[in-house]
Amino acid sequence: MNWLERDSASIWHPFTQLVNGFEHIMVEKAEGMYLHTSDGRKIMDAISSWWVNLHGHSNPKIAEAVANQAQNLEHVIFAGFTHAPAIELAEKLLSILPKNQSKIFYSDNGSTANEVALKMAFQYWYNKGNEERKKVIAFEGAYHGDTFGAMSVGDRGPFSAPFSPFLFDVEFLPMPENGNEDELLQKFYQLVESGKVAAFIFEPLVLGSAGMKMYDAKFLDKLLKVAQDKEVICIADEVFTGFGRTGKHFASDYLENKPDIFCLSKGLTGGTMALGVTSCTDKIMEPYKSTDIMKTFFHGHSFTANPIACAASIASFELLIAEKTQTQIVRISQWQKEFHNRISSHPKVLNSRVLGTIFALELKTDSDTSYVNEVRHKLYPFFLERDILLRPLGNVIYILPPYIIKKEEIEKVYEAVEEMLESL
Repeated sequence: MNWLERDSASIWHPFTQLVNGFEHIMVEKAEGMYLHTSDGRKIMDAISSWWVNLHGHSNPKIAEAVANQAQNLEHVIFAGFTHAPAIELAEKLLSILPKNQSKIFYSDNGSTANEVALKMAFQYWYNKGNEERKKVIAFEGAYHGDTFGAMSVGDRGPFSAPFSPFLFDVEFLPMPENGNEDELLQKFYQLVESGKVAAFIFEPLVLGSAGMKMYDAKFLDKLLKVAQDKEVICIADEVFTGFGRTGKHFASDYLENKPDIFCLSKGLTGGTMALGVTSCTDKIMEPYKSTDIMKTFFHGHSFTANPIACAASIASFELLIAEKTQTQIVRISQWQKEFHNRISSHPKVLNSRVLGTIFALELKTDSDTSYVNEVRHKLYPFFLERDILLRPLGNVIYILPPYIIKKEEIEKVYEAVEEMLESL
């Protein structure tokens, strides 16, 4: 059997129907913007491989850091032991996170980073002896991961339907849009006034998997002010929006009121390895500082703070804060804005939006905007046939490239989008 036949015989892929005749693409190597396939194609990765790849594939600086670390310390239990890569990475992250953040807790991915945050918040109130605080507020359409806590605070749609009986209750609010802000703020105020809300979890400014839906920083600031005045713990899920995607290091950098807890992953390692981070304030830690062993935060993973993943993250961090990358983020943000201006009035475009390096285009179709909109089955192969990887969220096409993309490369993506619009 060849590789694809062996894949079909032995692997169950994510987000993939088992019976649809779809054949996966065999990638032999990746370099810079491109995926090199077994049949000689060179596919441009215009979505950073599910938003993780910041600096291009097989970045030599990150690869060298991984190789060096693997020869020195590949892994060690992180309960009772520590190591330099974890310490150095924690210090570097705290240097760019808001000043209210004081400690880093390591996990494995974005979903677990959010699980950790929710458990921190719930046990915070438990340790304080306040078991009334059990409710969580989240936005409709949110996505925080596929583990059970993360699913509970995410959109109750087709992804989570089989598991609905097992998810805990959450107060969902509509996303701030279409002039609903006053009503939403009033409902939010009533919820936190009850004294039963433990936490408010949100994707700041952009709901990624919901279709790159964007909302106003000033309104989110109002929600945070109301929540924190009533001691509700505010959790920023920056798994997607972190590390420059919105034009700043974090989407929360646009806010006056800073969250109590941050969740980070995806771009953390530059897309090289799996790693998650949950940071928190001193206030969150206070109820855990006790001689009572039952007030310990009993959470951990076998690969917590894996030294190789931490080394990759340190290298990615150094690339991120370098002047060259910061200049590229500004350039890409400008290119995305210019494309937004040139495409937004197209008759096939329902909505076009941009924030920093994130561009999204919502197509007019006969069906409602959603992940399961049938047009996605035409869009994905359309771009792949042109050797461009864009993975539409239903009828929403988004462009989210690595920071190394060149003007002529992103222009090729824009031209393919325009060709697609004309073909509809």
